[in-house]
Amino acid sequence: MTPSSKNDTLFARAQISTPGGVNSPVRAFRSVGGTPRFITRALGPCFWDADDKRYIDYIGSWGPAIVGHAHPQVIRAVQEAATRGLSFGAPTEGEIEMAEEICRLMPSIQQVRLVSSGTEAAMSALRLARGATGRDTIVKFEGCYHGHADSLLVKAGSGLLTFGNPTSAGVPEDFAKHTLVLDYNNPQQLEEVFKTSGDSIACVIVEPVAGNMNLLPATPEFLQTMRRLCTQYGALLIFDEVMSGFRVALGGAQSLYGIVPDLTVLGKVIGGGLPVAAFGGRADLMGNLAPLGPVYQAGTLSGNPVAVAAGMSTLKLIQAPGFYTSLGAQTAKLTKGLSEAAQLAGISFCANSVGGMFGLYFAKKVPTTYTEMMACDKLKFNAFFHAMLEQGVYLAPSAFEAGFVSAQHDDATIDATLAAARASFAQL
Repeated sequence: MTPSSKNDTLFARAQISTPGGVNSPVRAFRSVGGTPRFITRALGPCFWDADDKRYIDYIGSWGPAIVGHAHPQVIRAVQEAATRGLSFGAPTEGEIEMAEEICRLMPSIQQVRLVSSGTEAAMSALRLARGATGRDTIVKFEGCYHGHADSLLVKAGSGLLTFGNPTSAGVPEDFAKHTLVLDYNNPQQLEEVFKTSGDSIACVIVEPVAGNMNLLPATPEFLQTMRRLCTQYGALLIFDEVMSGFRVALGGAQSLYGIVPDLTVLGKVIGGGLPVAAFGGRADLMGNLAPLGPVYQAGTLSGNPVAVAAGMSTLKLIQAPGFYTSLGAQTAKLTKGLSEAAQLAGISFCANSVGGMFGLYFAKKVPTTYTEMMACDKLKFNAFFHAMLEQGVYLAPSAFEAGFVSAQHDDATIDATLAAARASFAQL
């Protein structure tokens, strides 16, 4: 960018009043270097920055923009809802309609509670699991992200059966000591932990398709082992489908794997770009929530009528015949084309996709574990990211974040992306 770039000017201004100049860390470009783009508008598969440069967008607001940006039907629903009032602090019929739709599309969910963010939903699901089981210990997996609640900002301890250590300042060790952190896609380790500590485990929380250590799908054996052990020891299985829910399939990742979790955490797509998230599961478990039971959870803006309108409109659009077949095909076309372009350039690179999510890896083979993911060539990714940015393609500004394709990424858009990739790989 030139010294007169509006993005530079806005970033300098933002850093005076906002920590790091951003309201979410990954937006700061700290991982890849450079100045973040400040977005002014978006339409379909693209958005434009403050210098009016257009980018083909592959973050899609980190997942929600599955039908593309500013879809006319979604915008119309939001406008109509806004004319009736922005928030009431009282129930609306729209909340019932969304709850009914989620329960219909995800049969493992008999009842659901709407909230405003994925962090809030995951935090509440954990509290519910602890309250329902009377146990304190939770199990999570290295590399999975479930929001920034204290007990989840935890990394692995020094040994298999040691409790986790805080990964953020401000998280007391007393909170982390109730969290066991295991290796993703390691069913044998799960067996060992349940054999030793199973009677104290309240729940296991997992991303069945992980998206915050790049794209890393769980193996069927891993999830099947998890389900069996939770049932055997009376622990609850929580699927965090904030990313994968309605992204990889209409019924979420649980429909692809054929696994029935006890609780599911949702977000992103169900808000259609506005802040809606949810957690739900069996009715007997959900009955532990206030006002019926002793587990307290509340939210002033939960089920906000404008946000629910955007989410319901999106949920209707994704049920169109062939929607996921087309979405998956376009995503696979992208990853196949990128791999071929890298091969022609002699670059060690591979890619993978599940539904409308994809991962790019500067490695010889697709990673299946956190350790393998961390071994990918981060510097090569950073160079590729900036080359693509100059070509007008906006990828996630981190080597460890999944990408997202929308229904508006048509053949011409994918072809333009692949042309940009061929030029970018040639620079590496």
